[in-house]
Amino acid sequence: MYGTIARLQVKPGMEANLQEEMKSYERLNIDGYVNTTVYKLDGKPNEYLMAVAFRDKASYEKNADSPDQDKRYQRFRAFLAGDPEWNDGEIIYSGK
Repeated sequence: MYGTIARLQVKPGMEANLQEEMKSYERLNIDGYVNTTVYKLDGKPNEYLMAVAFRDKASYEKNADSPDQDKRYQRFRAFLAGDPEWNDGEIIYSGK
């Protein structure tokens, strides 16, 4: 598997909007997409970590390069105080 971990600074008062935007992705059928997990960090107001997993690097890159993903990202980005810090890489373990 392959994916990204992003550090996000959410604008004050935008958490609910961000959650609704992310829930809308559940209806999408993106080839290779596995899941997304978002963490609200303790003791760090408005700071979050988001982990996104894809079947493989090729499906991750195909999605990242698609115009539809760019549109989704622009809506998502509107809820953030700045650009996310992206950390892409191979997922070497994912358990239940």
